[in-house]
Amino acid sequence: MNDSSFFDWPVRVYWEDTDAGGVVYYANYLKFLERARTEWLSALGLEQDQLATGAGVLFVVRRVEADYLRPARFNDRLLVKSRLSELGRASLVMDQEVLRGGERLLTARVRVACVEPAGFRPARIPGFVTEKLYP
Repeated sequence: MNDSSFFDWPVRVYWEDTDAGGVVYYANYLKFLERARTEWLSALGLEQDQLATGAGVLFVVRRVEADYLRPARFNDRLLVKSRLSELGRASLVMDQEVLRGGERLLTARVRVACVEPAGFRPARIPGFVTEKLYP
């Protein structure tokens, strides 16, 4: 896909994001990716709390594959790029990357499952959600 198919979300690195070595702690990249996916859904008019209460579904991370390529540091301005790469009946896959300027710091593939809130059993992604993901 071309670059226009990506959803971009800016992130600033705060002191709390870094470790004793002064670089972003590896697990905090997952927070950056999560925020970008949440903002992507919001930009599509899909709020996760409303999906839970109205449609009776949650999106939960099932699998993450991440390659850490370069470190980010305190006060860096980063860009998280996200795009939908697969859409199934009860899951989707997002390709995401974290950039500083034109430099790629991390690439990730995230499988997200759709589940029902009570027992976290797989649930079909509602049609109105699918329509917004692929207009």
